[in-house]
Amino acid sequence: MRSVTNIALGVCVGVVIGAAGFAALAQKDPKVGVTVNDPAGPPPDPAAVSMTLPKDIKCTGKVGEMQMCYLYGDPAKPGPYMVKYIWYPGHFSRPHYHNNERFAYVVSGTWWTSTSKTYDERTTFPVHAGSVAVDKLRGIHWDGARTGEKEPAVLVLAGTGPNITQQVDENGKDQGPPR
Repeated sequence: MRSVTNIALGVCVGVVIGAAGFAALAQKDPKVGVTVNDPAGPPPDPAAVSMTLPKDIKCTGKVGEMQMCYLYGDPAKPGPYMVKYIWYPGHFSRPHYHNNERFAYVVSGTWWTSTSKTYDERTTFPVHAGSVAVDKLRGIHWDGARTGEKEPAVLVLAGTGPNITQQVDENGKDQGPPR
């Protein structure tokens, strides 16, 4: 009889311990599951994570045509860089190539690109938002956004500077000074 009592007591203790453990697990950890409605934390330490706010991003070019915004580094200087291009509908570059590879991610809109040495907008191919493209080393290409697009093509390009752009003629020969 004593062994039955010990077994029953052991089961009861086990149930109580299990219930306490379950209750402890059921309590919410305040560090987990935070929502956007909870207060924001402190800004990151700039020594660990640097950032540039939208108001501080410098852009060149012309709104309504083409803009290039400096996100990180400078394509004209040695080292890594990242820029945002905004191609407005009806505007294109002319056939050219670069002295290095550049990696593009289409953020929004449709980016139209061509590898023809002849400027003819009918030869452009649509590259939709979410796509990745690589401008190959010395690969002749040109790009922009076709007339009739409802929004600009926005893409982020990254590479290693200094980046040099060389325009070419319809035979693929260098035309004018590099820039």
